[in-house]
Parts: sequence; C-alpha cells; structure tokens
Amino acid sequence: MLKQLSIKKLFLIDAIGALVSAFMLGVVLVKFQYLIGMPKNILYILSAIPIAFFINSFRCYKFTTNNLYQNLKVVAVLNLLYCGLTASLLIIHFNSLTFLGVTYFITEIIIVVALSVLELKATLRKAG
Repeated sequence: MLKQLSIKKLFLIDAIGALVSAFMLGVVLVKFQYLIGMPKNILYILSAIPIAFFINSFRCYKFTTNNLYQNLKVVAVLNLLYCGLTASLLIIHFNSLTFLGVTYFITEIIIVVALSVLELKATLRKAG
C-alpha cells in the first residue's frame, strides 16, 4: 500500500485528516460537549492545532516541491507530538470524560499515530 501512495498524496491525506479533526473538535464536540466531558476551552485549543497542521500539509501538497521527505518527516513528528498532548489531556481530564469522550480521543490518537507511522515509513523509503 505504501508504494502506491506518493509523498504528495500523503500530504493531502494529512491535510484532510487535520481538517476533519479541527471540525470535529471545534464544532461537533463543542456542540455536544456534555456528551464528551472535555472542557470547551480545551476543545478549542485542540482544534486550533489541526487547523495549523491543515494549512502546512495543504501548502506542502499544493506548492512545495523541494524537501518533501524532510517536510513529511516534520509533519509526522508534529502529529505524534499532538497525540502526546491529546493523551496527556485525556489523562488529566479523565474523571470528567464520558465513555464516548474517551472513545473519541483514543480513536483519534490511533488514527493519527497510524498515519504518522505511514508517513515516517515513506520518508525512510527514500533513504533506503
């Protein structure tokens, strides 16, 4: 599967995923915060990060032609740091989170980590 995905397509997938995360966190989860349990101010902060990630990944997809592998490695590492932040907030606010909230954040972490691993493998493909 990895051989079929170009570096540019990985940037596009990352951008779309970031946009979905930003929308879910900043709009959907805020509207249904009582079903999730994460404080709204935290949801807004978490939604701002994927907005920045979307802008960067879309810029790399659409405009960048130099250092694509290095840029993708940076994107993957930032995604993993975002997952660490999300996991930390999950632990900090665990007592106020509902089952649905915990499920959402764990699912998001799993998806983003999987994408990051795919991105890192793609950067290693060039080195190998």
